[in-house]
Amino acid sequence: MAGILAHDISRIMTDSNKTPKSPEELQKEIQDFIKDKFGGDVVTFPVGPDAMENPPQAEDQEEVLEIPEAVLDFDMTPAQVKAYLDRFVIGQDEAKRTLSVAVCDHYNHVKRALGGREEDPGDALEKTSSARGPVSDYVKQNVILLGPTGVGKTYLIRILAQLIGVPFVKADVTKFSETGYVGGDVDDLVRELVRSADGNAAVASHGIVFLDEIDKIAGAQNPQGRDPSGRGVQVGLLKLMEETEVNLKNPMDISAHLQGMMQGGGPQGPSTINTRHILFVVSGAFSGIDEVIEKRLSEHNIGFGAPAQKAEADEESSILQSVNTRDFVEYGFEPEFIGRLPVRVALDELTDNDLYRILLTSEGSILKQYRQSFEDYGIDIAFEDSALQAVARKAADEKTGARGLMSVLESCLRNFKFNLPGTRIDKLAMTAHLVEDPGRVLEEVLENPAAAATSYYIYVAREFEAEFARRHGVMLSLDDNAVQMAAGKSTEQGLSVKDYLWSVFSDQADFLQKICEKTGKFELPVTEQILASPGSGAESWFDS
Repeated sequence: MAGILAHDISRIMTDSNKTPKSPEELQKEIQDFIKDKFGGDVVTFPVGPDAMENPPQAEDQEEVLEIPEAVLDFDMTPAQVKAYLDRFVIGQDEAKRTLSVAVCDHYNHVKRALGGREEDPGDALEKTSSARGPVSDYVKQNVILLGPTGVGKTYLIRILAQLIGVPFVKADVTKFSETGYVGGDVDDLVRELVRSADGNAAVASHGIVFLDEIDKIAGAQNPQGRDPSGRGVQVGLLKLMEETEVNLKNPMDISAHLQGMMQGGGPQGPSTINTRHILFVVSGAFSGIDEVIEKRLSEHNIGFGAPAQKAEADEESSILQSVNTRDFVEYGFEPEFIGRLPVRVALDELTDNDLYRILLTSEGSILKQYRQSFEDYGIDIAFEDSALQAVARKAADEKTGARGLMSVLESCLRNFKFNLPGTRIDKLAMTAHLVEDPGRVLEEVLENPAAAATSYYIYVAREFEAEFARRHGVMLSLDDNAVQMAAGKSTEQGLSVKDYLWSVFSDQADFLQKICEKTGKFELPVTEQILASPGSGAESWFDS
């Protein structure tokens, strides 16, 4: 019945004359429709914006405050937060320091406002309610991120949310400007945060909302003057970013009201969520704002004897680091809107060296995804260092930041993923030659699978040698015959080549270090004889 009713009411809302109806008119028409359909004894419920302000409540209903454990358990210092971010985000040190301080300050204040874990729920509710009053002069440290695409703006905030253990939701501001309906849409950001917290409004009330492409609502960037693309959305976000009560159900969502009617008047949870402790982060590329900043900086250089100031950023920082409120206002933002974003973070464009380090050292490296995708087809893939450098150079030319890495890798490896599965080829090494000419290398691999496997084993051996040298200070150098032997032995024992080599040499580390000290050598060549018996075969190191 609910489906039929919703369909009929939807038809009422979109009748042929397309004349907008007020909530009161909608309510009257829906009530008349229900009475005509089911008789005059049917009880009707209020519909429209006022419906959620005074929803029907069950008798003796109590709202229980659940204090999120993740927030109360958060006790990291800014330095510890940055160290965690360093594991996933390469470069952007100044941005990571700024965000670490802002996040720690925010959630330390939240813990202080909640009053600690020793209180019972009733005391916590009373303290939290009073915290909504003028008990603190703390200004929420909402954040605005500036920087070109692909430099890690979204990734930084997502990693922070995971570290703290709070719900996170991301949306593009463009979806608000397309609908032409402002207030309800921006409120949906907070409702989506509740959904991401599995419906737990208390947990969601301490989450993080990330709004991307915020530069698209700058008035100066929208000369057509469409309200939803500029000031309207900014005004709609103002109260959210500071403190307001948001209805958990959209007042204009007729389907949600009908569902509530069908469920009856049983116990209900809280009807609103307060945004006081929600951290808002907005970001954008801000194309053209550098010219605004340069214009302001150049004004200081006009006139005889004026101090010499550079209008361009120096080598260590972007000109975006010099942005201030005046620049944002001239760019097209309302002063009140920018005032709600006191923490400004500028991220630098990624260089080819940054992209190479992302591939090589980041815990979130996309190489893991590609290794897994080839493993799904029973193929082991290794990435030579020269290949990663070539990929980074090509990705830097894409001018899309870290996103360019996937574009380059996909263009190089797509045909390998298409042609190799189902063949007897189960080993592949990605070389610099493959990056430069993937079509030719694919032909060579299909023509000579044994050579492709040898190339793979050699690279894995070189990778082991580098890891062993870093860990123990001894450089082992396996010749081609030793590599082939290691490949055969590893297959027999059901190990990877690298794991097999570690099983052979890990217990010999102290012995190998003493040999290096006595012989004055740093690099020790490894033959088949030494691989078979590292102890007895070591005589050759003294003789050579």
